[in-house]
Formats: sequence, structure tokens, C-alpha cells
Amino acid sequence: MANVRPRSGPHSSNAADWPLDALSGAKGDTTVSVVLPARDEQDTVGDIVTVIRRDLVERRPLVDEIVVVDSRSTDATAERAVRAGARVVAQDQVLSHLPPMSGKGEALWKGLAASRGDIVVFVDADLRSFGTHYVSGLLGPLLVDTGIHFVKATYERPYVGADGTVQPGGGGRVTELVARPLLNLFWPELAGFAQPLGGEYAARREVLERVPFVTEYGVEFGLLVDLLGLVGLDAMAQVDLGRRTHRHQSTAALGRMAGQIMLTAWSRLERQGRVVASGRPAHTLLQFAPDGQADLVDVAVAERPPLATLVTEVPVNAGS
Repeated sequence: MANVRPRSGPHSSNAADWPLDALSGAKGDTTVSVVLPARDEQDTVGDIVTVIRRDLVERRPLVDEIVVVDSRSTDATAERAVRAGARVVAQDQVLSHLPPMSGKGEALWKGLAASRGDIVVFVDADLRSFGTHYVSGLLGPLLVDTGIHFVKATYERPYVGADGTVQPGGGGRVTELVARPLLNLFWPELAGFAQPLGGEYAARREVLERVPFVTEYGVEFGLLVDLLGLVGLDAMAQVDLGRRTHRHQSTAALGRMAGQIMLTAWSRLERQGRVVASGRPAHTLLQFAPDGQADLVDVAVAERPPLATLVTEVPVNAGS
């Protein structure tokens, strides 16, 4: 596997390569859903929905529906999303006959179940740099090339400190310290995806419904690996969206995210028959606060099955 090529070349592009006029002509009768998983994102979700509705629904009919998955928010996330023009679904009311799970991957899986589009675009709800090109750039390869089934975003991710100082390229710490090393070690075909953990990507529903969704922060890593096995590298593309800024998490939170990603990678290696172990890896992480206080946290990941394996439809009361 040492000589496989990374993702670059004909399936790599820039958002500017996909002007709206060209995409409108290529859309035809293909339907498009934009899904935003959101938990306590009242400060940003409304602005993102407003831009999508104004530019890609009203001015240019490229997007057919905007779905915000309210992931047990305790603030005004749902209200602001509705006011901006989104259809809001409560995470636990979608496929409510199933035992509830938690985490970002759960919200994404429920959003896939609640949406209707032939193409589904996922966008994080905490973005502070959102523009129309985030959606149109991801849609471009899918609308003009029937051989492309999955498109991942790349971008420059600065780190913005609490004092407002900006460190170019300093964002995506778990990406550089955990995710990309794991991909280079075990799935070098995917090494060219510069932002494997980024929350902006799009795919055809028919393939998304055929892969499982890890319920926590391992979801993007798991999707990359599973889709590689399902559709192959030549059906995957990458689009540069420019610059991405968002709310940063604490170092402790990033440690828990790293643990979830490592467990996700382990599960894929085990599923592919590439590791043999006498026991399961531990799913607890001992973390230390600055004052030396120790805290044992659970970083276990669960998994939702491919949506296509379920025969029950989404309850009609899943939306607001």
C-alpha cells in the first residue's frame, strides 16, 4: 500500500471553479438538502441559514431544503433556525422508536433520515466564516460528474485565541496530531484529504444510506474510511473552500475527541481484519486539570447502522 496516490489531481478543485450559473444548469431534477447539526449554536446558526436561504433558495434555486438537527440544545438554537427559514427537527424525535444515542454522529444520522434530497450537504452550525461557496463548492463535483459520490471540503484553519490573536494554520489540532497520522499509517489512499475531520462535506444519498455512522466525534473519520471501501478513491473529491473559522474547543475536549477517533480507527482496522487482539481496547480516558485533579471520562463510541437497512420511515412529527 506504500505506493498508493493521495487525493490530488483531477478530483481536486476550488470553490471558485463552480459558479452558480453553471450549477443551476447542471442541477436538473436533482434535489439537494443542506443539513446542519446544532447544539447550543444560537449565535451562528441563524446567520448560516439566512445566507443559504437568501442566496441558494430564493435568489438561485439550488437548494431544496435546509434542515437543522437540534441536538438537545438548551439555548435558542431551534427558534433562531426556524426564524431564519430552516426546518428544525429535534434529534430524539427522528426515528424515535430507536433507543436514543448522543454525539455529533447521531445528529448527522438523524439529519440524513429526516432529509429528502438526492444529494445531502453537511455544514457545521458554529461557523463564523460561512459563505454561499461552502455549499456550492461542495455541490459542484456531484452535479457535473455522475462518477463522483462524495466531496470533502478543505480549507485553511486559523487558531483564534481568547485575546483575538490569530495563528494561521493553527486550527485543526486533532486533525494534525491524530487523524492524519492514522490515515497515513493505515489508509494512505486518504492522505491527500487535508481536513479529514472537517464538518463540511456532501454526498449522494444512495451511498450515505449504505454506510454506518459513528455516533460521536469519530463520525467524519469513519465515513471517510467506510466510503473509501464502498465507492473507491476515484469516486471521492476534495474542494478548497478558502478559510474556515469557528468556535474552538478546550484542550480537554480535544483529548476526548482524539480518544473517540482512535477507537473509531481501531474498529475499522478490526472490521477489515487488519488487527487481531485478545481483548477490546479500553474506552476510558484519565484526564488531569491544571490543579492536578484527575477525572476519568468515557470516550466510547457507538454506531448507527446503514440507514438503508432500516425499513421504518421517519415519524411525521419529526419536524418543527
